Amino acid sequence: MVIRPEEVVLPEAALSERFLAASGPGGQNVNKVATACQLRVDVFRLGLPPYAYEKLKSLAGSRMTGAGELVITARNYRTQEANREDARRRLAELIAAAHVRQAKRRPTKPSRAAKARRVEAKKGRGAIKAGRGRVSLD
Repeated sequence: MVIRPEEVVLPEAALSERFLAASGPGGQNVNKVATACQLRVDVFRLGLPPYAYEKLKSLAGSRMTGAGELVITARNYRTQEANREDARRRLAELIAAAHVRQAKRRPTKPSRAAKARRVEAKKGRGAIKAGRGRVSLD
């Protein structure tokens, strides 16, 4: 089952936001207004299945704290609202990616013909190398 980012439901109880002074575009406004959004998510409150939780941990990397909080900082835009939306969108994409399961590998065996081709190729190479030996003057 594939979950798209727009289908992810984020419980408000699991989220907390802080606004920080951002770097980047904005001129003098950057020095006065806290527009960067730091979104903290309590991953345990999201109610993810175990496989999704493990994958989310690996996808998040250093953004996941030891206490099970996921920290996403958005500072690409000049307004708080745009950065808030960006952080939530990125969180939804992460959660959707965590729900994607890797297909189980089914081991296969080479066919009898493939084995025969392999052996013939090895014999051919062996014959070529055997012909490179010392020349005997009989």
